Amino acid sequence: MFATVRRYEGVTNPSEAGRLVNEGFLPLISQIPGFVAYYWVDAGSGVMISTSVFQDKSGAEESNKRAAGFVREKLAPLLPNPPQITAGEVVAQGSSLN
Repeated sequence: MFATVRRYEGVTNPSEAGRLVNEGFLPLISQIPGFVAYYWVDAGSGVMISTSVFQDKSGAEESNKRAAGFVREKLAPLLPNPPQITAGEVVAQGSSLN
C-alpha cells in the first residue's frame, strides 16, 4: 500500500474547505482504482491535513494529480499556500475498523 499526506497551512475557512472536500473531492478520489481510505483533518490554527491510502503507487500518484486539480479549481481561495506533500510505501498498519 501507498499513502500520501498533504499539509495545508493558512486555511482561511476550515469548515467550508471540509464541506467542499467531503462533497466534491472524496467522491472523485474514491473512484480511483486501488482506493483504500481518505481522511481530512482540521488540525487547528488554519492547518488542515489530508491522508490518502491506495493499494498501489499508481493510485496514489493519480490521487495527487486529482488533488492538485481540485485544489486549483475549487479550493484555491481557501487554501492560499501550496501543501507540503509526503508520500511513500506503507510499511506498518493497524486499524480497529472492519
